Amino acid sequence: MNCQRLKDWFDERYDIAPLRKFARKKLVPSHRYDLWYYTGGIVLFLFVLQFITGMLLSFYYVPHAEHAHKSIIEIVTKLNMGWFFRSLHHWGAQLAIFTLFVHLFAVLLLKAYRKPRELLWFSGFILLGVSLFFGLSGYLLLWDERAFAAVKVATGGAGAFPLAGNFIKAFLRGGIDVTGETLTRFYAFHVAILPLATVFLMALHVFLVQIHGMSVPLSLKDAALPQEPFFPNTVYKDFTVWLVILGIVVTIAVLFPPEIGLKADPLAAPPEDIKPEWYFLFLFQTLKLFPGDILGLNGETIAVVLVAAGIFILFILPLLDKKSSREEKSPLFNLIGIVYLVYFLVMTIVGYFS
Repeated sequence: MNCQRLKDWFDERYDIAPLRKFARKKLVPSHRYDLWYYTGGIVLFLFVLQFITGMLLSFYYVPHAEHAHKSIIEIVTKLNMGWFFRSLHHWGAQLAIFTLFVHLFAVLLLKAYRKPRELLWFSGFILLGVSLFFGLSGYLLLWDERAFAAVKVATGGAGAFPLAGNFIKAFLRGGIDVTGETLTRFYAFHVAILPLATVFLMALHVFLVQIHGMSVPLSLKDAALPQEPFFPNTVYKDFTVWLVILGIVVTIAVLFPPEIGLKADPLAAPPEDIKPEWYFLFLFQTLKLFPGDILGLNGETIAVVLVAAGIFILFILPLLDKKSSREEKSPLFNLIGIVYLVYFLVMTIVGYFS
């Protein structure tokens, strides 16, 4: 009875009939590739999970070089369920970035970036870049020796970029070297700037999906595909997938809580075999392939320029592949998509085991 009164109170003040009508009329094509539809929803769910766990951790984290490491140890050892929420935040981030990569390559190989869906590709690609910076900034907040060394290498690599490299490095570090100023700056990025950018990009991305609808693979463009209602059919399926993902993340968080290394010491030598997080390994391994000097030019600078060029070409791919979403396949762009996927997988695996 109370729920009905609350519903009547809300209906008297707000007309949501158009939203209900839209939800009832919205249809989603059903086919053998529709599993890929759920990767975008999984990313959305994991980002919500990250926001919730991140807000809880921010109540107790101290973004200061002298206290950051200690505050994390206290969260894990003294705070009730603190170890669990910290582990959940860590593994949620790993799975979110992994799913983003899966979503990106699915869109790439299924040609779902083609006209008129270019803005969907651009917004999703930028969201992936923001997520990677989320990972890097969150990694430094540990303020342990491995995180300190990895961020020093990452920001140093950005400094190798021609012309603007030194400015980018100084902007990221908040000075010449990685110091407590860098920690404060990365904390501001992690809890304020990047969340705002993520909310905007995700809202834009979801809005564009509603406008264009779900993409259909080229191989099925002429097929009479069955359509199912978005609500309740697809919504219930999304909720089911989210519950499964939540169970997976919780299980991993309980069984494999992330370790905390020794407190960072800017004057100490970096640990041996220092590596970045797995989602940066393909860049790290690529830079290792280049010698320090190539025909009198800085090898690291050449590597950074080539990697940046490759990323930029991938970003503007919808402008290069000018066919519409309903046109025939393109062997060239099929090959390009496969090359990017193989490169990412091979470099990540080699970087992990090397």
